Amino acid sequence: MFDTLSDRLAATFKNLRGKGRLSEADIDATAREIRIALLEADVALPAVRAFIGRVKERSLGVEVSRALNPSQQVIKIVNEELVGILGGETRRLRFAKTAPTVIMLAGLQGAGKTTLAGKLGAWLKTQGHAPLLVACDLQRPNAVNQLSVVAERAGVAVYAPEPGNGVGDPVKVAEDSIGYARTKQFDVVVVDTAGRLGIDEELMRQAADIRDAVHPDEILFVVDAMIGQDAVNTAQAFLDGVGFDGVVLSKLDGDARGGAALSVAHVTGKQIIFASNGEKLDDFDAFHPDRMASRILGMGDVLSLIEKAEQTFSQAEAEKMAAKLAKGPKEFTLDDFLQQMEQVRKMGSLSKLLGMLPGMGQIKDQINNLDERDVDRTAAIIKSMTPGERQDPTIINGSRRARIAKGSGVEVGAVKNLVERFFEARKMMSRMAQGGGMPGMPGMPGMGGGGAKKKKQIKQGKGKQRSGNPMKRKQEEAAAAARREQAAQGGAFGVPGADEAGQFELPDEFKKFMG
Repeated sequence: MFDTLSDRLAATFKNLRGKGRLSEADIDATAREIRIALLEADVALPAVRAFIGRVKERSLGVEVSRALNPSQQVIKIVNEELVGILGGETRRLRFAKTAPTVIMLAGLQGAGKTTLAGKLGAWLKTQGHAPLLVACDLQRPNAVNQLSVVAERAGVAVYAPEPGNGVGDPVKVAEDSIGYARTKQFDVVVVDTAGRLGIDEELMRQAADIRDAVHPDEILFVVDAMIGQDAVNTAQAFLDGVGFDGVVLSKLDGDARGGAALSVAHVTGKQIIFASNGEKLDDFDAFHPDRMASRILGMGDVLSLIEKAEQTFSQAEAEKMAAKLAKGPKEFTLDDFLQQMEQVRKMGSLSKLLGMLPGMGQIKDQINNLDERDVDRTAAIIKSMTPGERQDPTIINGSRRARIAKGSGVEVGAVKNLVERFFEARKMMSRMAQGGGMPGMPGMPGMGGGGAKKKKQIKQGKGKQRSGNPMKRKQEEAAAAARREQAAQGGAFGVPGADEAGQFELPDEFKKFMG
């Protein structure tokens, strides 16, 4: 959703690179470009004014003028102020001292409240709670059925005594659900309320009546991140008419500009607590302002990636696999490879996972064009092999490849390529497990290598040879100078610039995993 904003900010910061000292004119020009980028992203004008004012004030101060690298200091200031406009510190749910905790969802029709109720229920279940979803949207056709279906998919209970479709009293349903939750030992009650196409008196009165009946510990305002500036207006109207404690952003995976969603926290003074960025139940998580700011500035979100990995991979399995790799490459089989691949798949789509890595915003077009089905094809090839072939792929000859290809519905060449990639990847993974570093990247921090032995090997190796032909040597030197110049003009964070994104290639070591 924030790709356009990210691109504009990266282009703005690129102009600051290489400057040892920033003049007032440089800072004014940078502030002007940032202002335009935010307004084009549909960020509310009051939020833009406050944001630019703080950035200029700090950029003209001592912290930039005395910095060793002023341009990086400006980027740091923008990052910190962006975190501030998004709400500052991460806001956690407040739970009642005595169960059940009551959470009321409010918002306009179409904002995604019912779907979000299921996602919230699934998330609460992973946190060790026993949630109950309550169907209080009795106006919208099939809203009760929809909540029941979502609750079943999430594996949580639902309280829906009325059929809906205009039948039943939502206030009574909400009130009765609290007693039901106490009886059945549910510790969290999520009340799904009705919405309207726009703000009206009936909507506000019903929401206020439900609020007074159940006395919620949290009222969450669900806002569609794709509706533009009206998100801010609607949030303010709900805040004045009913009141709410926190904001939930839905549909963050859309392609709208979405900047208005970033303005809600600043305009209303209420922080964003959760964000939904997909249609699946697990496309939902707590909102971290610092991580979102990092993504917008193209610096990735490694912490969220680590959290996903920790939720998916068990520590025991990871240690077992590391021990197996440390023994030698042949200990790692295609069965292990398939298991690891399926674990990564459980973390979510490859496009989203790669998007969390720093600098990947520069190649977002390539990432978005990744074919997720390649993982399924690879799994089909491995599953078409016999146990012996998975254990020792070296026995796979021409006739075996033909049989495997026929069984998995692929070309024979695809089987051959997979086996070759597996051998190369196994060698690389074993080397990394033994502390040898990543091939082609000696001395990389945390990857091993780079010691005296490595240096000696590099020194003894055959270096780059210069041509004996003077004309050819001159051409080689000119080409090398051009490459150095291109590298020096990289993106704002030391990665290739936006104009180079189309030519950017993933390293060979990563291509082995990507198919």
